[in-house]
Amino acid sequence: MDYDYIEIEKENIPYRFDITLADELFTFEVHYNAEYDYFTVALERDDEVLTSGEKIVHGIPLFYDIQDNRFPKVPIVPYDESEKNTVVNWETLGSSVFLYVIEDDEDDEE
Repeated sequence: MDYDYIEIEKENIPYRFDITLADELFTFEVHYNAEYDYFTVALERDDEVLTSGEKIVHGIPLFYDIQDNRFPKVPIVPYDESEKNTVVNWETLGSSVFLYVIEDDEDDEE
């Protein structure tokens, strides 16, 4: 298994960026709710909005409850590898909590 993560540039929020996941191009849009201290993402593919307002929750894969083949084929899991934090907020995101992209590397193993 290979673990990379999507870096969120908090100083640029709200902002949009393109990312390739499992050989497919997506556009993420990141927002922050300062009143309640949480982040959300919107997801687009081919200029079509697939979802917006998806809250980033520690340990819960983004878009986990959506069964739609237009969404990323790889899990994106907000997680703190040190297991010190179990919440995603302004303080933890990008310092100890990262959006890990979990790719299966079974093709590379022999």
